[in-house]
Amino acid sequence: MRSKRTEPQGALRAAAALAAPLLLLTGCGAGGGTAGAGDGEGTLTIWAHQGQDREVVALQNAVDAFGDLNPDITVELTLIPEADYTTTLTTSSPDELPDVIEFDGPTMASLVYNGKLSPIDDFVSEETRANATDSILAQGTLDGSLYGLGVFDSGLGVYGNAALLDEAGISYPEGIEDAWTAEEFTAALADLAVEDEDGRVLDVKQNYGFGSGSEWTTYAFSPVVWSAGGSLIEDDSADGALNTPAAVEALSLVQEWAAYTDANTDDNAFVSGDVALSLVGHWEYPNYVEALGEDLVVLPLPDFGNGVKTGQGSWAWGVSSASGNGSAAGAFIDFLMTDEQVAALTAANGAPPGTVTATEASDLYGPGGDLELFADQLAATCGRGAITADCVSVPRPVTAGYPVITRQFAEAFATIWDGGDVSGALDGAVRAIDTDFADNDSFTIP
Repeated sequence: MRSKRTEPQGALRAAAALAAPLLLLTGCGAGGGTAGAGDGEGTLTIWAHQGQDREVVALQNAVDAFGDLNPDITVELTLIPEADYTTTLTTSSPDELPDVIEFDGPTMASLVYNGKLSPIDDFVSEETRANATDSILAQGTLDGSLYGLGVFDSGLGVYGNAALLDEAGISYPEGIEDAWTAEEFTAALADLAVEDEDGRVLDVKQNYGFGSGSEWTTYAFSPVVWSAGGSLIEDDSADGALNTPAAVEALSLVQEWAAYTDANTDDNAFVSGDVALSLVGHWEYPNYVEALGEDLVVLPLPDFGNGVKTGQGSWAWGVSSASGNGSAAGAFIDFLMTDEQVAALTAANGAPPGTVTATEASDLYGPGGDLELFADQLAATCGRGAITADCVSVPRPVTAGYPVITRQFAEAFATIWDGGDVSGALDGAVRAIDTDFADNDSFTIP
């Protein structure tokens, strides 16, 4: 169904966030520590990434409002440029960290492994935990302990230009239930190409970067593996998870998409009408709806046999293990997770809200909203359980070894996209991942 016309709400800092370098491991794991509770007063220090201007204003407003409500707490917010943020966390020792840390979801296990994050179960309220969406809880939980809560989440879909699809006689799905199969999606590309001058009808945001160091590659295309019934890693091994025959078959089909894909070097292929389909996240919605209006349709990714799958996860808030003011830190996170603050922060970046009540109240993600599909996908999270046909959004593996997983997957995918041997590329990634896990005792946290 065609998207309703609404006013753009601002774009998430998509490419920068997903292409940001992941936290590297620093020697042997020290294991997580537990912050001191303190008396809930005094100075509260906070580090956050410096995103786009609207996000910075919204966060500063939240900090100011929290300070006004809590005169016994002095809040000191330090903003660090996004390009330097993860490196700063990596190179700082635990005792150099502030009370409250913002971190990108996939880096959480590495922070715990290196003794930098404290469990927050005793510092945030039960009400806050109960209202967090299942996908946010899945991202922030490790070994039964909660280490982080995100104000917002993320998701993937396929945006379509209904005018171009209709012109080519292409019928398209209305939701997850009637999603294209992978074969139907590939056939649609071929049919669209017949009507297109250069035959390039798909955008997969190659301008974000493919290959080693590109988190976008893993975020965008690991759903193909999950939808084929595979996984990036299972029981601390990628062998038999990433390189299954079904995964090889699925990525072989995706390899065919390259011939239909616009390199999108100017990041303008979809909004200019050069392509009919764009595989990307929720953050492009404001740009796309402004350009296409009623011709914008929001579709799920294709099904490779194990149901539609999508990524999830974004920035989250936690408490450093060296903090002596956990009670005040927890109160700040509680405040950020209130409906008013979630609404303000997601209005600034256009992301899916991280709480149940804020999602239900959202004009964009709530019932009947243009991006309700993204909320539905996140509500059907696979969590930390099996990746079955009945669930949709899948968190990236919560392991301190994630940096090697994403690096090797991205390198393998780049080889596949360029026409290389699919099975050989995946087997090479498997060997590198499994060797790294064996050399590091499976990154077990003491």
